Amino acid sequence: MVSVDRLIKKIVSPLVDYPDEIQISHNESDRFMEYHLQLNEEDVGRIIGKHGHVIQTIRTVVYSVPVNGPKKARLIVDDEKQ
Repeated sequence: MVSVDRLIKKIVSPLVDYPDEIQISHNESDRFMEYHLQLNEEDVGRIIGKHGHVIQTIRTVVYSVPVNGPKKARLIVDDEKQ
């Protein structure tokens, strides 16, 4: 079974300036296994990309990985501004 945490870090690390500050936390609900990605605030824009294309591509890969039973994966970029 693929570790979704390691997959996310493997994809995101080369795209950011501060790969040591990547943190992933989890939240599980009835329908979703949520992966919250915390980054240095300077790297958030790099991961989101123009018009959200970069994060959308990362989510496509992450969402294709099976997680606990019928649950679906969900990747959320935690932004300090929220």
